[in-house]
Amino acid sequence: MARALWKGSIAFGLVNIPVELHTAVRDSRPRFRMLHAQDKSPVRFERVCAREGKPVAWEELVKGYEYEKGRFVVLTKEDFRTAALEKSRTVDIRSFVKPEEIDDRFFESAYYLTPVKGGERAYALLREAIKETGLVGIATIVLRDAQHLAALEVAGNAMVLTLMRYAEELVDVSEYHFPTLKDVRKPELQMARTLVENLADKWDPSQYTDQYRANLMKIIKAKLKGKQAHLVEHVEPRNAEVVDLMERLRQSLQGADSKPASRGKRTTARSRKRAHAA
Repeated sequence: MARALWKGSIAFGLVNIPVELHTAVRDSRPRFRMLHAQDKSPVRFERVCAREGKPVAWEELVKGYEYEKGRFVVLTKEDFRTAALEKSRTVDIRSFVKPEEIDDRFFESAYYLTPVKGGERAYALLREAIKETGLVGIATIVLRDAQHLAALEVAGNAMVLTLMRYAEELVDVSEYHFPTLKDVRKPELQMARTLVENLADKWDPSQYTDQYRANLMKIIKAKLKGKQAHLVEHVEPRNAEVVDLMERLRQSLQGADSKPASRGKRTTARSRKRAHAA
């Protein structure tokens, strides 16, 4: 098992459940380094002063907040210590809410909470209580000197802690223009709805793969063997200047009808997540 990212406890009323935090997702795409094209040597990136054009040593660096273009307020280590929250080792559950009330845009990165020896019974008790009520725990946790909002959910026998964004981090939709219902014609809506229903299926994440990663790995493996990878070229269909929306919908429906697929109950992103967690 990988080393825990954080060790502490879940504060559930007067009950404290000792737990460890482990990553629940991983970046599987290949990583690359910048090389000098001439001799294939790795390239180092230097910290250069914009005014003097000279490299700057780490000990000469300070952190500054740009309050207007080209003007900064310098913050010292003491300033950051003053602002830092006490490094509590607690997932502090503040409340429980209905999952459908949470906008998906709030969710960020997920972690597994695993019980520490001696806390298994309390862990299982809280897990089953959350599972039976169907609620989501809203908690706060301090990670790397920053306080995070987090959602405590259940996935099978595991409790999952998902870091969340704060309300001020979401861009207000009023900053953008979106078409209204008056732009939609009833026959088009009916046909689009039929298309959506025909494409309805059960959520199966194994159906979807990262084709870009797969192509990169094929190219890398071929290069290691001194060969050239042969990939299927994807041709993007060209759109005409004037689009007959009804005709496109008809063609889409014909294509959807020709694809055999198991049809399941249409669910929202959050309800699919709830089904996975149950």
